[in-house]
Formats: sequence, structure tokens, C-alpha cells
Amino acid sequence: MSASSAFQDTFVQGVFVQGVTNHNRSGAGAAVSGRRPKQPPLRLTQRGRFVFFGVPLILLAAFILSLSGFLNAPAKAADSADQLSLTPTVTVTVQPGESLWAIAGSLAPERDPRDVVADIVQLNNLDAARVMPGQQLFVPSK
Repeated sequence: MSASSAFQDTFVQGVFVQGVTNHNRSGAGAAVSGRRPKQPPLRLTQRGRFVFFGVPLILLAAFILSLSGFLNAPAKAADSADQLSLTPTVTVTVQPGESLWAIAGSLAPERDPRDVVADIVQLNNLDAARVMPGQQLFVPSK
């Protein structure tokens, strides 16, 4: 620095700037520009990236899955009760030592017993495949 430069505090566009002013030949001072320093780019932590990108993506995926499930839902069975067909059933009383498997095998030997047991469970709203002696069951008849 030369002897003609002097340290000077200036107030430029609402920002207080400390700078060095060079005096030119005419003696007028030119202040150092009062631009703000360039800020570094925004940096996200791993948790911040997950929150910024991951959470919206998870919510979008959940929305798309629920929407696709709604659009692909099975159709209703019938528009009115007149169009519904009843499953022909017979009533069977469970004997001691009998199981659903034995009942299914004796009533429909031509069908797979697993399917018949599933039909019996569904028709009677059973929670499990357990039955008690004397229990009345609705069983599909062909």
C-alpha cells in the first residue's frame, strides 16, 4: 500500500463496510464495493436429506398404492338381492371324534378336502377349524 491510501469505515447501501480507500490523483476517495460475500451452497445432513426427499417419496408411494387398491377393488356381487344366488347347504351335526376334515371327506369325496373345509369355515363364520361335538354346521351340498 502506498502512503496515499488510508483506512476508512464507510456505510454503503445500508451495510457497514470497513475498507481501504485509495486516493486518486484528484484526491477523491473511491470506496471498496459493498457487495455481500457469496454464501456457500446449502448442505444437508443425512437426516435432512431423508426428511427432504424420503418422507415425501414415502407419502407419494402410500398414496399411489392406496389409489391403485381403490381402483382395482373387486366388484360387488350384485346390484340387488334378487340377483344373488344362494349356496345350497345341508345341516350336519358334529359327532364326537369328528373333525372338519372328516366331514369334508365324507360329504364331498370328489372335491379337494381343503376347499370343502374352507367353504365350511366361511359358511359358518368359524374363527378356527375346531368344532365341538353336537355343533350344527352348514355344509355346501354340491
